[in-house]
Amino acid sequence: MFIIALTGGIGSGKSEAAKQFALLGVPIVDADVIAHELTAIGQPILADISRIFGAYFITHEGALDRAKLRAHVFANLNERLKLEALLHPAIHDRALQQLAENEAKFHPAYQILVMPLLFENNRYDGVADKTLVIDCDENLQMERAMVRSNMSEKEVKAMMAAQVSRATRLECADEVIENDGTLADLTEKVVSIHKKFIKTCIVSK
Repeated sequence: MFIIALTGGIGSGKSEAAKQFALLGVPIVDADVIAHELTAIGQPILADISRIFGAYFITHEGALDRAKLRAHVFANLNERLKLEALLHPAIHDRALQQLAENEAKFHPAYQILVMPLLFENNRYDGVADKTLVIDCDENLQMERAMVRSNMSEKEVKAMMAAQVSRATRLECADEVIENDGTLADLTEKVVSIHKKFIKTCIVSK
């Protein structure tokens, strides 16, 4: 099972890059998607969040108010660590389960594991064969994140501060895609590196 861990700072374009890999037939396991599934209405972790952080973060419909909780935990390190201690083990277990299921069902040349906090979280040490960083200028990161998630500049800066630095990500990366251009540019780069990964997988087998 050959696994590429895809990461990048908030607003770098990780999700869009993952979509492009999916269009090429590569199975995608996305930690953010898993986190949303684990905190959906009726899930045990949602009840844990309500118990630990308070009903204030649950909507009248019984759903998680993600914007409220995000603002709360990124304004308070101890609260963020409590949330991570609750979510990260469950995300890790579900991610490994999905990778194994994809391998058994599809026998792909490789899979993509989308992990925003890859270098901040040693749970995934040894899981991936290669790391791919989606990178862009930090000002562009902020612009994209504010538009995409309707967050304030302060909120985006807090999230960026909670991640490793851009320099650290680039230093740790096996491969880098610069995503400062258009979607067409990103698509072209994903197709190019996909071909490279296919060749790498063939050689490694």
